[in-house]
Amino acid sequence: MAGLAESGANPDVSLLYDINGLAQDAPRWLDRTVAYVGEYGLLAAMVLLVVWCWWSVRAKGRRDVAASLAGLVWAPLAAGIAVLVNVPIRGFVQRPRPFRAHQGLDVLVSGKTDFSFVSDHATMTMAVGVGLFVVHRRIGLVGIGLAVAEGFCRVFMGVHYPTDVIGGFALGTAVTLLLSPLASALLTPVMRAVEQSERAGLLIRPGRRSPAEREALLREARTEPGGSEERDLAA
Repeated sequence: MAGLAESGANPDVSLLYDINGLAQDAPRWLDRTVAYVGEYGLLAAMVLLVVWCWWSVRAKGRRDVAASLAGLVWAPLAAGIAVLVNVPIRGFVQRPRPFRAHQGLDVLVSGKTDFSFVSDHATMTMAVGVGLFVVHRRIGLVGIGLAVAEGFCRVFMGVHYPTDVIGGFALGTAVTLLLSPLASALLTPVMRAVEQSERAGLLIRPGRRSPAEREALLREARTEPGGSEERDLAA
């Protein structure tokens, strides 16, 4: 991998120069903005997206909110696990940062001394985005879009090759989806136990429903297995 990085004929390197070249042509204020967004801003946006998804799932008040919120808890946990999985990958591949192997790059952040493959930022954001998509399709698509934006920013900033980003996307997606069944089996009982708690359960239990919302949930229950739970839905 390190050998490929040194080849100017490598499409990965060519794309790196094309994207990073946008930073060289951009005004300094835009470079500083992208650097901040790519380093911190999009990670913070993913946190806010998780909170938004929690509120949305809880407000809907479906029959098994605990199971949905277990999937939501899994999203950031998957991101953390994926980053840990990346530690031995980086040590095995040992790909240097692009600015160490190539001249003429506009590097927008300093202090990057670790290896390049794969990108932690791309891994984390895609893991959260895919985890959100499993729980809530529309919010998940926003999360995946932010992850793609994060990947673009990392190359624009001159700190990663495009394949570092693609590898991060693949790693984050794989960890989230492959471990999702196990995570659901472990986290769902925990969330149901929290739901039964008088105080902590307020984080899971929906607020009091309006008559229209109760009627809509009752109609949904009649068309799905488990319609005997209608009285719980109407509570």
